Amino acid sequence: MPTKKAVVAAPAGLHARSAAVFVRAVTDTGLPVTISKAGAAEVDARSLLQVMGADFAQGCEVELSVSGTSLGDAQWLERAEAALRELRDLLESQGAA
Repeated sequence: MPTKKAVVAAPAGLHARSAAVFVRAVTDTGLPVTISKAGAAEVDARSLLQVMGADFAQGCEVELSVSGTSLGDAQWLERAEAALRELRDLLESQGAA
């Protein structure tokens, strides 16, 4: 399962507007992405309510993961890794703010 760590840079964390921007970007990947922080259960990153409810504050380190049935497919793996890099970059920039 491909994973990437990121630090949330948005001043308000992933709330309201920044969460909507992030969820839209996740949905656009077409992949089943989850997001979690230490000590908490992972949530579906395609769900605005779950992302907002998880309280990902500014400076919070999160882990992004992609699961799927095509884990042996090199092309799928490349796509998943690229998507996670883009999502990490979005979270670590003020772009999700």
